[in-house]
Amino acid sequence: MLFDPARHEALGETTWDEARAREAIRAIVRDVERQRSAGGLWPVHPLDDEGDMPRTGFKGLYLGAAGVLWAVWYLQRAGAVQTGFDPVEGIRHAWSTYLDDPDTGQVVPSYFLGEAGILLVLWRLTGSAEAADRLYAAIESNIGNPALEPLWAAPGTMVAAWHLWQATSDPRWRGLYLANVEHLWRTWHYDEQARCYLWTQDLYDRVVQYLGAAHGFAGNSYALLKGAGLLDADRRKTLYERCVQTLRATVRFEDDAANWPPGTFAPRQDGPVLLMQWCHGSPGIVTAMRDFPPRRSADMEAMLVAAGEAVWRAGPLAKGAGLCHGTAGNGHALLELHRRTGDATWLRRARAFAMHAVTQRERLCARYGHGRFTLWTGDPGLAVYLWQCIAGNAALPALDVID
Repeated sequence: MLFDPARHEALGETTWDEARAREAIRAIVRDVERQRSAGGLWPVHPLDDEGDMPRTGFKGLYLGAAGVLWAVWYLQRAGAVQTGFDPVEGIRHAWSTYLDDPDTGQVVPSYFLGEAGILLVLWRLTGSAEAADRLYAAIESNIGNPALEPLWAAPGTMVAAWHLWQATSDPRWRGLYLANVEHLWRTWHYDEQARCYLWTQDLYDRVVQYLGAAHGFAGNSYALLKGAGLLDADRRKTLYERCVQTLRATVRFEDDAANWPPGTFAPRQDGPVLLMQWCHGSPGIVTAMRDFPPRRSADMEAMLVAAGEAVWRAGPLAKGAGLCHGTAGNGHALLELHRRTGDATWLRRARAFAMHAVTQRERLCARYGHGRFTLWTGDPGLAVYLWQCIAGNAALPALDVID
């Protein structure tokens, strides 16, 4: 099977209701305002509590204050909410608190889980030259990180360099991005057994070859595809060819639906049921190929559409409404296919997932008495997804868009 039915739940009967989506966004932001602590951060949700938390709570982009603050700022700028809440003051405090009490026990340059993500939000909200200089140093220091995946290593932090280059046209950011490209290219090798080009991750005391958007091939390719226009013609052509080759070599089809295993370590036949979420599986593959040119490869287009069919058939994720391993993240793949193909069916499906995700959030709030205050596992990420569904915009928060 392409997915484990036990990890999913039946799609609710609720049809798209823009007014309800807008009210859900406002409710999430009101909850964010109410639950902010005297220390300027947010309580760690029981579902995000793995027993080894910083004493002040999380500050980073994935689980912490930086992601919450960016989401509120983004929604304010987009006109989705009106609030007196000041994310600018909040992100300055979050960075200072992170330096005193880093989320992982020490200051690390990680984009999602460390200082780089916080600094990018700080720069975007304030234009701070100090934040930009420190961000440059963090990205540069992370180039050789052996994890070789987006959450911890260069494929994540180089995305910050790309955003600074796009925003400022300062050649130092272009050079820094390309220095990361060179490292990824040197470490991208042909695997005889898999019959394709893969990166090897040294991660959490394991040496593995992941395929998904959070930890492996798809996330690394996403970072390269972002700046494909900066590559020479031969390397750009090779990049596109390797993306097709690797996805084709590792895909599993059932009729007109498709999914990918978490990595090459997963058995190709009669193995564990595959995951169907942004971090591992078809949803993240689809969003990671956002900058692969449409119509360049018939194989690529067929695989991405088949991946979307698998996402739709699997239905909402039982884990909850979030981005990384929740219904909103899977829905972003459907939004991306709407952007890519122009087929309104994908937008209708994405909006159906959005309505279901609102119900999931309401159930969780009733159970715990408050929301889940993170960008990638909780309610702020859902709020951005709901806004993207209203606008018909496929951009993933703090990856595709930071403006």
